Amino acid sequence: MAQPSPPPALTPQFCFSTVALREFLRISRGAIDDSITQNLNALITPASQGFDPSSTSVRTPRPTHPRRISQSTCRNFKNQVLFPSWQVRSDVLNYCASVATSPDPDDPESVLRLVESERQRERVIDDRLDPYSARFRPREARTEKLASIIRQERGVENIIRARSWGLVSERCGEDWRDWEEALNEWRRGRE
Repeated sequence: MAQPSPPPALTPQFCFSTVALREFLRISRGAIDDSITQNLNALITPASQGFDPSSTSVRTPRPTHPRRISQSTCRNFKNQVLFPSWQVRSDVLNYCASVATSPDPDDPESVLRLVESERQRERVIDDRLDPYSARFRPREARTEKLASIIRQERGVENIIRARSWGLVSERCGEDWRDWEEALNEWRRGRE
């Protein structure tokens, strides 16, 4: 059975290093969600009935519905692998979102942004000569960039979780809950 990715050391520098943040999310998603079909197939014990040599004499089409996985095996997979993996990624995204909304006194570009905005205020603009000269786009603070990345990654996370949950529900038996309800119920059970 696959194992959830261990949580990274959560620091503001981890969040501002968007390469490290995205790499962690990519590896975590790849280990569980991107290979969800393989993970679910690994839960089935193919040799539980033994090998029948006569099964090779007749060609049988693949079943239209994949084999169901036992409820206890599915429950263990969800509780020990799937939900913990989702929770770690949620914790990372929530922490980085709090970093993105906090003041950033260590921003290396804050002085540069101040200088640029001061220069823009001092400029004399003649719209007749260049109608686009009044256009000014200040540099984005790194907290704003981080907030944008977090929004994008949360959107990706919602799509991935919905897809994974659909496959889990299909293979483990119909579950009336959506992935958010199931994850929240698991969280409550851990408290």
